[in-house]
Amino acid sequence: MKSIRVLLCALPLVLTGCSTLSSVNWSSAYPWNWFGSSTEVTEQGVGKITAATPLTDSAIGDALGSDYRLRSGMKTASGSIVKFFEAMKDNKVALVINGDAGTVSRIEVMDGDIKAEDGTKIGTPFSDIYSKAFDNCQKARGDDAESVECKAKGSQHISYVFSGSWSGPQALMPPDDILHNWKVSKIIWRR
Repeated sequence: MKSIRVLLCALPLVLTGCSTLSSVNWSSAYPWNWFGSSTEVTEQGVGKITAATPLTDSAIGDALGSDYRLRSGMKTASGSIVKFFEAMKDNKVALVINGDAGTVSRIEVMDGDIKAEDGTKIGTPFSDIYSKAFDNCQKARGDDAESVECKAKGSQHISYVFSGSWSGPQALMPPDDILHNWKVSKIIWRR
């Protein structure tokens, strides 16, 4: 019986070293993940939603699970009509899922229960992640024009939107000493 327990614990570790399938998330095979894990923003997407997820009610609903209520809508972006989904939790918008060519291309996370893989979540202060905005951040655009968007360190797909108070010119980004008190208001994943 002892050898079976050791085998069950060692098998996922062996598989991660032998895998040539880089797109497979072998860490989910670890025993400590067998009884559920929280949704996380990774380079692949948000939880089970990835760039391969079809932009349909059923596919997004299945990937999100029963914690969210889904509603769909249309908006204009760059002169085109774009379909999007909002995932509602406790009557608040928790995620906004956009796509093009029939699959998911962008996910905005406002749910405080969802963390990025580096531990960043809604409410994390700027100063916990960055010492300065230079080479990390830019003025956000669109609906987030009064905020600042910063690339997650070492990431090609994840960025953080920081919001806070500043009475300076709207067209300029706040200085570092002001940004240090701003907090993450949104985590964005882009394909």
